[in-house]
Amino acid sequence: MKLIVGLGNPGSEYDRTRHNVGFEAVDRLARRFVDPQRSTAKARFSGLLLEAEIGAERVLLLRPTTFMNRSGQSVADAVRFHKMDASRDLLVITDDLALPCGSIRLRAEGGAGGHNGLADIGEKLSSWDFPRLRIGIDAAGAIPQDQYVLGRFRPDQLPAIESAIEDAVAAGACWAKDGLETAMNRFNRRAANLPNDPTQKV
Repeated sequence: MKLIVGLGNPGSEYDRTRHNVGFEAVDRLARRFVDPQRSTAKARFSGLLLEAEIGAERVLLLRPTTFMNRSGQSVADAVRFHKMDASRDLLVITDDLALPCGSIRLRAEGGAGGHNGLADIGEKLSSWDFPRLRIGIDAAGAIPQDQYVLGRFRPDQLPAIESAIEDAVAAGACWAKDGLETAMNRFNRRAANLPNDPTQKV
């Protein structure tokens, strides 16, 4: 069994905000891979939980209903209840200010990078050894960071973020079916080819 967690803030006032792209990715995974005749959303682990089939894998999709900076308990409760190895069985999808809008990046482990949701997950799991899929939302620039992440995408960002969320859905499905290394090779290479990627030589 695998667990894919999308991070965000609950409540309609946060829908489609930059901080909620993890929710959006998990919602799209649910629409594609959850059979509504067999699985309905359940309130579990301080979140909403659905069961999907991705390839031959049974995959749990979780949206914590805590606020972003309290995501860790929801994730840790699900991991421990199902006796999962977080380094192998957990994927967290979240926004990232350090990546250009339209890019995604998969990593096997790492720190929080200033992200409160990842920080709380690492603390509650007592480990940073879990895969994370980061969706770039651009740097905040002159806008205060808390206002920027809780704001909605500018019209010029919408095509890029739409593409990035679709890539995140495909990458999450690939991770579940084929493993982290395959997903990283396939989707990190794709992200590196974006023209606005700061690692690209001009």
